Amino acid sequence: MIYRLSALALASLPLTVLAANIPVTVGSDNKLAFSPEFVTANQGDTVTFTFVSKNHTATQSTFDNPCLRAENGFDSGFRPVSPNTTAEPFVVTVGDTKPTWFYCKQKNPSPHCSQGMVFAINPPPEGDPHSFSAFKALAMSNATGPSSASSATATFTTPPPQTWATATATVTNGTSVWTSTYTSYEGSPQPTFAPQPVIHKIAVGANGKLGFEPSNISASLGDTVVFEFHPKAHGVTQSSFSKPCEPLSNGFASGFKPVTSEDADKPIFTIAVNDTAPIWAYCPQTNPKSHCGEGMVFSVNAVESGQNNFENFQKLAKLTATTNNTNTTQGGGSGGSGGSNSAVSSVQIGFSMTLVAMTVGFVLFM
Repeated sequence: MIYRLSALALASLPLTVLAANIPVTVGSDNKLAFSPEFVTANQGDTVTFTFVSKNHTATQSTFDNPCLRAENGFDSGFRPVSPNTTAEPFVVTVGDTKPTWFYCKQKNPSPHCSQGMVFAINPPPEGDPHSFSAFKALAMSNATGPSSASSATATFTTPPPQTWATATATVTNGTSVWTSTYTSYEGSPQPTFAPQPVIHKIAVGANGKLGFEPSNISASLGDTVVFEFHPKAHGVTQSSFSKPCEPLSNGFASGFKPVTSEDADKPIFTIAVNDTAPIWAYCPQTNPKSHCGEGMVFSVNAVESGQNNFENFQKLAKLTATTNNTNTTQGGGSGGSGGSNSAVSSVQIGFSMTLVAMTVGFVLFM
């Protein structure tokens, strides 16, 4: 007897979908990388990690702590590979379609995770705060790796990198009015001038303290920030939120400003505020210890309503700073004395604004 099912009956039958196996190579061409770096998988699929060089792992982490094993997370263990051989593969079965994060926990001779050796299953798309590129950037900002970070790592979660946004603003200053399309961090105030330009005076190392006073300020277009240096030899160098103790490419740097308690004139360094995007900075002195690592950092227009605020910037500096700062001690160092230096140095920072309409008689320096 032949049974025939109607189209409706066929539609009601459950469909059987074959699970896929997704191959991932670990350490291909002796690179510190997973290949591919992320995959998309369905529930029931398997991801097979094949180890082809050196001695790596595939260890599950979390987005917030990319270089630290997640509680009860997957871990292949170390898989040493001899030349011209491969190690036993490690297979993970995908339980759901939520993002899953991995890293290599090898730390010899340096942490592989902080060099970008991370992997993800089903990461959100680019542009999302939890995208794969954001995860990788967060891992690479953990320059010392979890093994050498202080115990504060367990209680402090590194925020994701700030994202950029494009906006259009009408800016007025007296009788001058123009419209500008600009790029800044999300949450930053629009570029507007204060009724009167303000000079913000910042004491650097006052009273023997490793700090900027004040250490976090709000400033408007046209304002200036004047750093006044106190004993013994401090400096101010622009950095980024994710790497608080590393110089920002093309950022400002005062250099070291040696001064003694007997000096009547204290050296200063001035920057002009040309936009309202956050500005991050630190003291580059590392003798006899990293001043940045002690929390000697500074910010202008930090977005306090979000995770990328001054408090987290300072915490991150304390966690990631090392004594191997690229700046060397100058001018007598923190423990020595230098001659008087009353020279004034300055720099202007900011982005170029596209001028649409501007009345005569006003000049904006960029």
